[in-house]
Amino acid sequence: MGGEVDDGLYVGVDVGSGSVRAALVDGTGRVLHTHTHVITTANPQQDYYEQDSEEIWRAVCVCVKAVTKEEEDKSRIKGIGFDATCSLVVLAPDFTPVTVSPTGEARFNIIMWMDHRASKEADFINSHPHKVLKFVGGKVSPEMQTPKLLWLKRHMTSSWVTAGHFFDLPDYLTFKATGSISRSLCSLTCKWTYLSGGVGSAGEGDKGGWDEAFFRHIGLEELAEEGWARIGQEVRAPGERCGGLTDTAAHMMGLRAHTPVAASFIDAHAGCLALVAAGVTDRQTLTGRLALICGTSTCHMSLSPGPIEVPGVWGPYGGAVLPSTYLAEGGISASGALVDHIIRSGGGGGGGIYGRLEECLEEEAKKEGVSSSSLLTQHLHVYPDFHGNRSPLADAHMTGMICGLSLDQSERRLALTYLATLQALAYGTRQIMEHMTQAGHELTTVLMCGGLCASDLYIQTHADALGIEVLTPQQQPSVVLGAAILGAAASGRHPSLEAAARAMGGPVRRWPPNPQVKGFHDKKYQVFLEMQQHQKKYREMMNEPLN
Repeated sequence: MGGEVDDGLYVGVDVGSGSVRAALVDGTGRVLHTHTHVITTANPQQDYYEQDSEEIWRAVCVCVKAVTKEEEDKSRIKGIGFDATCSLVVLAPDFTPVTVSPTGEARFNIIMWMDHRASKEADFINSHPHKVLKFVGGKVSPEMQTPKLLWLKRHMTSSWVTAGHFFDLPDYLTFKATGSISRSLCSLTCKWTYLSGGVGSAGEGDKGGWDEAFFRHIGLEELAEEGWARIGQEVRAPGERCGGLTDTAAHMMGLRAHTPVAASFIDAHAGCLALVAAGVTDRQTLTGRLALICGTSTCHMSLSPGPIEVPGVWGPYGGAVLPSTYLAEGGISASGALVDHIIRSGGGGGGGIYGRLEECLEEEAKKEGVSSSSLLTQHLHVYPDFHGNRSPLADAHMTGMICGLSLDQSERRLALTYLATLQALAYGTRQIMEHMTQAGHELTTVLMCGGLCASDLYIQTHADALGIEVLTPQQQPSVVLGAAILGAAASGRHPSLEAAARAMGGPVRRWPPNPQVKGFHDKKYQVFLEMQQHQKKYREMMNEPLN
C-alpha cells in the first residue's frame, strides 16, 4: 500500500484449547471488538483430550458474527484469517466426523494437541532415526501428528480405514470457510514432518515435500501410496489467499461471500508474528526477537535468517512464519495449565484468586521485611514439568516436583507455591534460551503475550529471572491479532505478510529486570537444574533390575 492509510477492517479468529475468540481489527492493528465462546473438551481417560470439530466451527461463526454485527458496510471487511491449536481433525471422505474416542462417540473427532496417548508411538518413531527428525529438534513429540496417526492405525483401525481426510485444526477452519482442502505450510512443516524445500531443508538440496521413505519407515506407508491425498497435496504459505468465503460460511458469519481467506497459522505462530512485529522500527529486522506465547502451554519462538539446529528445540522450519526465515520453536508443555492445577490442588478457586494470592504475597513481603516478594520462596522450589518436558530435553516422561512442602494449608502457603511455580516457569524459559544461544541464535529481545500475561507478577518474574528487559504489546490479544494480520495479507492490500505485520504490530510496554534479585534467581535457577538432574537419576535408579 506504500504510504497510504489502510482503511480496511480485518477479522481474526483464534481457536484455543478452551475457547474460540474472534476480533475485528483495523489497518493499524487496533482491536475494535472481540467475542469469546467456550468450547468442550472431553477427557475420557488420563492423557486423552478430545474435541468436536462441528461444535468448534459453530462457535467460530457465532464469534465472527458478534464482532462484525455493528459494521453495517460489510464491504469494509477485506479479509479473514484463522489460527488454532495444532490438534488432529479426522473426517470421512464425505467430510463427516470420524471418532477418535475410546468411547466411540462420533462427534469427538479431534485429538487435541496436548493429548499424550501416542507417547509410545513417538518413542517408536524416535527409535528409528531419520533425516526429517533433525527438523524437530531430533525427536518427534506425542503432541505432533505422525505419532497420533500411527496410534490411530494401531489402536482404532476402523477409524483409520474410514478416514478420508486428516487436517490440522487451522486447516480444517480454512476448509470450512472456503471449501479448499489446501494445507498451510505452517502446520505441515511444524507438526507433520513436511519438508518445505529450499528454505526449509537446511541448505542440503532436498526437494521438500513429504518424505516417502520416512512414512514407510514408521509404518504409515498407506499415506504415500495414496499420493498424500489424506494429509495434503496442495500447500500454501501463511497469509496467501486460499479462497473466498463460501455462500454457506458467509451466511453463518454474517459476512459477504468471497471475502478473502488466508492460509492459516497454528495459534502460537500467529502470536509469534504479532509479537515480533510489535514495537519494531523500520530499521529493525524481525529476526532475533524471542516471542513467548503464554497460554495453556508456553511456546518460545524466534526467527533467524539462516537455519540453526538446536537439540530439543523444534525446527529449523523454513517459511513457517515468514518467507526466507527459519523458525525455532521451544516450549513448556504445561504453563497456564500448571498454574491452574497448583491453585486447584491447593484448595484455591473462585473469581479473583490470582489477585488475592498476589496481594497476599505483597503483604507477606512487608511482614517479613524483604525488598521483593520474590525472596519469599528461598526454601520452596518447584520443578514444572508436570506434563513432560517439551524443550530442551524432549522427554515426555519428565514429571513435576515440589521441594519444601509442609502441613500448612493456608492461603499464604498457596500464595508461596503459586509464586514458586511462576519462578519455575521462568527458569524453564531461561534454560531454553541458553540452549538456543549456545547453538548460535542471537536473541536480542524477549516479548511476551497470552493469558498468563494478565498477571504483572508473571511478566516481572520473567524479566528478573532472565535478567533481560521484557516487552509486552499494548494490544494484548496478540494471537488473534496475528490471525487478523493473515487476513490483511490475503486481502492484497499489503505487498507481503511482513509488511502487513509491520503495519499492524503496534506499540509495546517495557519491563526492566530488578537487579536486586539477580543473585537470588541465579541461585534458584541452579536448584532448578539440580532438581532436573536428580529426577533423571531417580528414574535410572528405579529402572535398574531388582535383585
